[in-house]
Amino acid sequence: MIARAPFGRTGHESSRAIFGAAALSQVTQSVADRTLEVLLNYGVNHIDTAAGYGDSELRIAPWLKRQRGDFFLATKTGERKADAAREQLHRSLDRLGVDHVDLWQLHSLADPIEWDTALSPGGVIEAAVEARDRGLVRFIGVTGHGIQIAANHRRSLTRFDFDAVLLPYNFVTMQEPYYAKNFDALVSTCAERKVAVQTIKSIALRPWMGRDHTRTTWYEPLEDQSQIDLAVWWVLGHPAVFLNTVGDVDLLPRVLDAASRFERRPSDEEMSRLIERAQLEPIFP
Repeated sequence: MIARAPFGRTGHESSRAIFGAAALSQVTQSVADRTLEVLLNYGVNHIDTAAGYGDSELRIAPWLKRQRGDFFLATKTGERKADAAREQLHRSLDRLGVDHVDLWQLHSLADPIEWDTALSPGGVIEAAVEARDRGLVRFIGVTGHGIQIAANHRRSLTRFDFDAVLLPYNFVTMQEPYYAKNFDALVSTCAERKVAVQTIKSIALRPWMGRDHTRTTWYEPLEDQSQIDLAVWWVLGHPAVFLNTVGDVDLLPRVLDAASRFERRPSDEEMSRLIERAQLEPIFP
C-alpha cells in the first residue's frame, strides 16, 4: 500500500501517489475499469483529471457511482474568463456525474497575459470563488508546466490564496538553478500556508524529439522498473510533496509499485548514475 499524508489544509489524507487521470484520455471503459482495480489495490484515494483530458472525466464517472466516497476528486479548467469557466465546470460535473468536486484547478496557468486575465475581475478566479461559495467546488488550485512555473506559482499565491499547486519535479529539472531556487521557495511558502504541493513528470526521460510516440505521455518516459524506482523514490523523498502518476495506463502499475516500496530517497550519486545510464535529458528548454 502507498503511504498517505495530509493534502494541505483540506483535511483529506491523500495517497502520496495521486492518480493522474490524463492516462484515461483515450482508453475504453473496460481499460479504465481495470485501471480502477489497480488503484484500489495500491490504496490510491485521490484522482486528478481535467476538462481537457479527452474522455477522462467520462471514464471516471462509473467509478464514482460505485465508490464516490473513496476518492478525493480534482478536475481542471483551461478557460481564462469567468463565463466560459462556469460553463466548463458544469460540463465537468455532468461528465463526472457528481454535484461537486473537491478541487477545481486553473489549468496550465503560465502565459503572463492569460495569468492576468484569469486572476482579474471577470476572470476564471471569479467563477471559482463563486463555485466554492455555492458548494460546487470545495477547494481551488492552480497548475502549470515549464521552467518558469515555480516562480509563476509564487506570484499566483500573492494574488490569490490557492489551496493547492501543481508543477514539474524531478532530479534533472532541479539541476536548473533558477527552477530549483523558485521551487524550494514555493514549497516553503506552501508549508507556511498549508497549501498542497502536487508534482508531475517524475519519470520523464527526455523529449520525444521526433521519435515515434510509443506511450501516451507528451515526454518520453523511463520504462525500466529499476530506473522508475529511483525516479519515483527521489520525488517521494521530499516529504512535502505528492507525486501525480504517469499519463499512460500501461506504465501506471510500475509507478505505483515503486511508490508502494518507497523507503528512502536515492543519493545524488545514485541519481547522477541514472542520468548517465539512461541518458536523461531536460524536458523543458
